[in-house]
Amino acid sequence: MPEGLFAALDMAPLVWAGCGLTLLVGAFVQRATGFGLAVIGAPLLLMLEPRLVPVILVLFGFTVSLMMVGKYRHEVRVTFIGAALVGRVPGTLLGIWLLLAAPLALLENAIALIVLSAVAVSLLKIRLPVNRVSLFIAGVLSGIFGTVSAIGGPPIAMLMHRLPPDSARGNLAAYFICSSLMTLLALALAGQVRAWHLLLAASLFPWLLVGNALANACAHRFDRRALTWSSMALSTLAALGLLM
Repeated sequence: MPEGLFAALDMAPLVWAGCGLTLLVGAFVQRATGFGLAVIGAPLLLMLEPRLVPVILVLFGFTVSLMMVGKYRHEVRVTFIGAALVGRVPGTLLGIWLLLAAPLALLENAIALIVLSAVAVSLLKIRLPVNRVSLFIAGVLSGIFGTVSAIGGPPIAMLMHRLPPDSARGNLAAYFICSSLMTLLALALAGQVRAWHLLLAASLFPWLLVGNALANACAHRFDRRALTWSSMALSTLAALGLLM
């Protein structure tokens, strides 16, 4: 990148490269396993450049979901994600209030705990009843978590993990497309989305494409369980680092 662009972003080249590498790894893991971009990205980006959370992760979470949904579009059930999206509305409003009212140190701790809860959900495979009430509550929690940290997946994943893998990926991708747009709109109305976010997103977009392309090309050669455990270990270490 030209030196003038780093100056415009007020960011050191090494920090930019670290952010790009984080997004590359997150995009690779998400494409390969169905999740990972925000869970890996949020704690690491907070350490590298706190200004990137949550806007950049929400933008790229939307982009990755858009890339995924085409492949699994026949698995999407609007009736399944509808109640969760209704719950996402009040959850997003609560998340915006927390983002504006809470100090950064408190938000860092909250994001670390959200990441650890995401790891716990992935490992424990908690079984909960799936109905309109549980989907609405999951949507509220997803709205809060997703707006504060861009990690809106765990509450919904708790209900969807019992679905066949392709169905879970398709419905999660469709949900994240809609919920990310809601969050971006709320963040923009709250004055949290600025021009430099869009400039930075454009500069980091190639890293996301490379991670996605690498996953398409070679993810099938890796053991999916090993990838999941590795990403969970990385996320846990990063989250514990935020708490220290």
